[in-house]
Amino acid sequence: MRIDLFDEAIDSIRYFDPDTQRSLEKVESLQLLPAREFPLDEDNCREFRRRYRTRFEGDPTRSAIYRGLRQNTAPPGIEFYLPLFFDTTASLLDYLPQQVLFVTDGGLAPSLEQVWQSIVVRHEDRRHDIEHPVLDPAELFFEPAPLLTNLASHQRVEFRSDAGTPLLAPAPQLSLDARAEVPLAPLAERLALDPARRTLIAADSPGRRELLQDLLRGAGIAFESVPDWRAFLESKARVALTTAPDVGGLACADPALLLLADGEMFGRHAQQERRRRRNTLDPAAILRDLQDLAAGAPVVHEQYGVGRYVGLQAMQIAGQDGEFLVIEYAGGDRIYVPVAALHLVSRYTGAAADAAPLHKLGTDQWDKARRRASEQVRDVAADLLDLYAQRQARKGSALKADEKDYRTFAAAFPFEETADQHDAIESVLKDMDSERPMDRVVCGDVGFGKTEVAMRAAFVAVQAGRQVVVLVPTTLLAEQHAANFRDRFADLPVRIESLSRFRSATGSRDILAQLAEGRIDILVATHRLLHADAQFRSLGLIIVDEEHRFGVRDKEKLKTLRAEVHVLTLTATPIPRTLNMALGGLRELSLITTPPAGRVAIRTTVGEWNVSTIREAVMRELRRGGQIYFVHNEIQTIEKIAAELRGIVPEAQVRVGHGQMRERELEQLMVDFYHRRFDVLLCTTIIESGIDVPTANTIMINHADRLGLAQLHQLRGRVGRSHHRAFAHLMVPSRKALTQDAKRRLEAIESLEELGAGFLLATQDLEIRGAGEFLGEAQSGELTEVGLTMFLDMLEATVRALKDGKDPAQAQPLATSTEVNLHMPALLPSDYVGDVQTRLGLYKRIAAAPDPQALDDLQTEIGDRFGALPAAAQQLLQVARLTQRCRAAGIRRLDVGAHSSYLVFEEQHKVDPAAIIKLIQREPRVYRLEGALKLRIGYGAEGPERPALAHAMLAQLAPLRAVDKAQA
Repeated sequence: MRIDLFDEAIDSIRYFDPDTQRSLEKVESLQLLPAREFPLDEDNCREFRRRYRTRFEGDPTRSAIYRGLRQNTAPPGIEFYLPLFFDTTASLLDYLPQQVLFVTDGGLAPSLEQVWQSIVVRHEDRRHDIEHPVLDPAELFFEPAPLLTNLASHQRVEFRSDAGTPLLAPAPQLSLDARAEVPLAPLAERLALDPARRTLIAADSPGRRELLQDLLRGAGIAFESVPDWRAFLESKARVALTTAPDVGGLACADPALLLLADGEMFGRHAQQERRRRRNTLDPAAILRDLQDLAAGAPVVHEQYGVGRYVGLQAMQIAGQDGEFLVIEYAGGDRIYVPVAALHLVSRYTGAAADAAPLHKLGTDQWDKARRRASEQVRDVAADLLDLYAQRQARKGSALKADEKDYRTFAAAFPFEETADQHDAIESVLKDMDSERPMDRVVCGDVGFGKTEVAMRAAFVAVQAGRQVVVLVPTTLLAEQHAANFRDRFADLPVRIESLSRFRSATGSRDILAQLAEGRIDILVATHRLLHADAQFRSLGLIIVDEEHRFGVRDKEKLKTLRAEVHVLTLTATPIPRTLNMALGGLRELSLITTPPAGRVAIRTTVGEWNVSTIREAVMRELRRGGQIYFVHNEIQTIEKIAAELRGIVPEAQVRVGHGQMRERELEQLMVDFYHRRFDVLLCTTIIESGIDVPTANTIMINHADRLGLAQLHQLRGRVGRSHHRAFAHLMVPSRKALTQDAKRRLEAIESLEELGAGFLLATQDLEIRGAGEFLGEAQSGELTEVGLTMFLDMLEATVRALKDGKDPAQAQPLATSTEVNLHMPALLPSDYVGDVQTRLGLYKRIAAAPDPQALDDLQTEIGDRFGALPAAAQQLLQVARLTQRCRAAGIRRLDVGAHSSYLVFEEQHKVDPAAIIKLIQREPRVYRLEGALKLRIGYGAEGPERPALAHAMLAQLAPLRAVDKAQA
């Protein structure tokens, strides 16, 4: 919500989009509730600390809770110290009226006792922790006996069955099959088996109700339409249909009633929020954005090189207020960059922040680095153009499926497509419909729908009569993909096989022979296929899942397969080289960042090995009926860890799995885990790309500091595949012993736990590991010297110049340093935009705006977010508009003062010399040349009139470019 104030009165209340920051609609009123259960003003924080010191022994400053409590800021876990904020605490029961009715289950008392015992055990485990002291359970929780006594004083309805048959049960799943001859056959069979039971079917929308009416008539099931549940109870109908929200089905024993909600008919997972906020990520903008820049982070200035960002500093220059970005270079030298010139500054990506190559001002160090990078850029540009030319010259196969068949296949997808997923599918189908071979990377988190994109592409290829190969990194993933593809293509005459080490030598030879004869349509295989000299009859599409798991030799072999076929790469965290190539335009990139409906972010914590934490995490998951992954990536010591786990949690059944087990034994282990035949799977990283187990929602990773960022993200993605909150515990031997890179990796994955963070983690990985050579194998190069952002800009400019047949002047800065000086304050005042990081982000966007429309949109956004623009902010935008016009015309400097003005041209400017001469001849006392490139103008204007005068001056310099005409 956004609230605009007029003095102390509320002027308007509006919804706004967090992505675009633009207002959406106004509302008349808003109800604000407390964000926390405890006050965090200065007096209450002081009282909390006093009670804390009184309540617990020892040094309180050793406690993270005590140290972290600040006015308006609460550390994690503060809710477990609620009694220290108040003299007495209350519960929900204290607020309920006496006449309230409680509905309870017959097993409430034993359940309460079980929960209380687990609380007492947890307290016993934790009460000796000096850094995290705990209150007595009775201070935080109701004991079972008082709670039951309190409930007994109210009216109660208790459900229980003396006969052992529950009175209420969930409704059975009677999913319809849209492709069957009688889609509602399961429902018809159920009604025939239980003729005494009355059934109400609730559709979640009028459209779904109309569809069900047609299906019921088609199945020969007589029904009545009723407005609601009460009308159904009062009617005599055996089967009725109504419209109601899907709250879940219900089967009642007495009376014999059955409520079938939408989810029991169409699958509850098919429902999608209609108006979901879509995450939008611009890959290049992530690297160029300065908003999240922290002090000390390396940045690149195109004219001065790599330095460290110090901050924003307000200064007065010639009596005018201004704001400058401060960059410090080697030796302590600093430059002050006007906010209007922030298009020359970008964040440095290419090596770890501590290893960034800081340059020294006043030397030719940066010029040499840029010259070396220019030479490499020229080579890379030539390679890129050669690859582009080869791809353009090659005539691949344009693959397109029958529109009706494709719609039928797409309709069988049991989920609703997210917006990102839809866009990725459309992009892939468009690429495949071209004769130019596709090379597209689809980046999305685990479970975000990348596999469906691949299946749609595979369907198109098979329908066009071509073969498809799905390459996966592990045997387990090959088996899972093969099963998923067979299930998805079950109603189609498509032959699907898998090739992995689960196959015998004879079986593998037979599959390769059938592949060569064209009898296999889709083959799911591990890297074994790449080295088996496989022959295809008509290969049309290669799908590569998790490319970062394939080695260099595998990828070289893959290049021989991909000469004239379409290639689709699926990844959650693209490796730096893939990211480079995608950002550089060599490979197309689609991002899927919108999570499926109902998906909850995984809670991620980093800590040292702690027996109490392990027991608590396992028992919490077991109590809610789930399973646990425990990753220990050392086969030599895995049995020792298994023994420890069994001692810590004797209630859980622990089994071990690793890559040195026999194939069938490992396969059976994973099948048993999937079918919930044991609780804890202790394993190596073989599950990184493993089977989907929706009931496994806790993962514990031992020695997480030894794993890479992509690996950690992939392992974390093994949990959280359902609507339950999932937990990832990353355990390290000692925080103090962590290497700098390990610390950064763990901080990155802990901080980016929101859904769809895979691409952001990939960019973090790019910074930690280094960007590497663009097309080579080394992890060093000139790219590291100048940073990825500038390298990409140089590459883009060089490719453009070579395409136009020009010699790129790489010794010059990429962007012209155009300066516009109106001798007026041009900034976002700190009392208008208070947050420094927000101001920095807006300055960068204004300076880098590509056209007048972008500036108009920014002005509207800023006014919407922060209110009417003050004069200094309006002048900042005017300077940006004038800068765009000057840059387009080749004007290096524009200066407009009170009494005179002048223009300084670039040597290669775009202004018609005849227009300048005509001005001088017409008014020689006003216009005169000072040297070859400076035009002096003998008049100026008062402050507010200077922008209009500057625009008028530029308008006289005909002929005008398109950008000038748009503003003239």
